[in-house]
Amino acid sequence: MPGPPVAPGKYLCHTSGVQIGGAGLSGSRRLLSVAITSLAGFLGLAAMAVGKQLSGLDHATQTLVQLAHDPLLDAAMNGISGLGENYGLVSLIALGVALLWHRRRRWALVLPLLMAGTGALQLAAKWAVDRPRPNLAAWGFPSGHVLSLVVFFGLATYLLGTSTLTRRWRWLGTAGSAATVLAVAFSRLYLEAHWLSDVAGGFMLGIAYLLGAICLVETVARRAGDARVSSTQKRMFTLPTTNGPAPTSIRLSLRSE
Repeated sequence: MPGPPVAPGKYLCHTSGVQIGGAGLSGSRRLLSVAITSLAGFLGLAAMAVGKQLSGLDHATQTLVQLAHDPLLDAAMNGISGLGENYGLVSLIALGVALLWHRRRRWALVLPLLMAGTGALQLAAKWAVDRPRPNLAAWGFPSGHVLSLVVFFGLATYLLGTSTLTRRWRWLGTAGSAATVLAVAFSRLYLEAHWLSDVAGGFMLGIAYLLGAICLVETVARRAGDARVSSTQKRMFTLPTTNGPAPTSIRLSLRSE
């Protein structure tokens, strides 16, 4: 007798592999190339920061930003900057995990690890460059606030772009994420916590780290999917034929939808 029917849409009789997640093989390569370019830019910027080649630009920018100082803005800038503090990041991570848990569980599990990595990464970079901030506090380059929020909101943008939400919601989410990161970056200049090059370094290192992590996670997921396809290809289905009373065994290669 024939085996149980295959539920429509669950499997396809196809010999090709699967594409897992939002980034296929070619997409992963593009992300990786951008990550490498961003990392190279960060390393170049770090070398110039160590050599004090950016002092003129940093001081000129800081002078311009200080012209915008106003008591009414002080509280707002402190509040926005708080998103990059430990309490702000923990709150964002908890919210992100809660939103992702049912629909994108893989990323819900990855998110805390990814954000923990930003902490280790910024400490290593700050120690290596060892440049003071405008307020003379130690370890200014790169901006940890900007690095962490580029990773968090950059991942949010990636997940929105690969979601089933309408284009309007994807654009709104992307615009909101970008505006938040830019606002925090400006607040770090306004509060004299960082130079412009510190902020730029945080952007570059954050982009490199995020895109590298996305490539890694999606590649692992894609290979796991290929392994599942390979195992299902070994399954045999016995289908009845009209050529005789004896059933004929046919091998079908299955691809998960």
